Amino acid sequence: MIIVSACLLGLNTKYDGTTNAQALIQKYSSSGKFIPVCPEQLGGLPTPRSPMEIVNGTGKDVLLGRCEVRGEQGEVVTSKFVLGAKEVFKIVEMVKVTAAILKERSPSCGVNQIYDGSFSHHLRAGQGVTAAILKAHNVLVYSEVELSEERILKLLRDDEGH
Repeated sequence: MIIVSACLLGLNTKYDGTTNAQALIQKYSSSGKFIPVCPEQLGGLPTPRSPMEIVNGTGKDVLLGRCEVRGEQGEVVTSKFVLGAKEVFKIVEMVKVTAAILKERSPSCGVNQIYDGSFSHHLRAGQGVTAAILKAHNVLVYSEVELSEERILKLLRDDEGH
């Protein structure tokens, strides 16, 4: 099974109540191999919700208690992000997850880049909270921007072997 950010599959789970639907990912959603997740919803946040960013660190730093996740108005939502990441990891433990496809730049799902916490659309290198917990547990994690049709097909084939 492959964990996929629900917004990439066309579900309206994005912070503003819309979607980040990716046609290439949706094309293979009928394979029965994708498990849609929204860590922010699993952590108890509503949809829609205000934009949120990791301030002064990365998802790994959040998990280590070194920094916070805050909403645009300054509200601290760190515990919701950590809970959501842990809930996603529970799914990984329940079923044989071979990989994850997550939404780049998200404070939960960002794989290579996240917003820098200034709410000014500036990016920094780093992972979101859920991506960090998955990588720490050796789950292969990809962002939608890294995917080609060939890579998706390989992920699906690799999943068949488990």
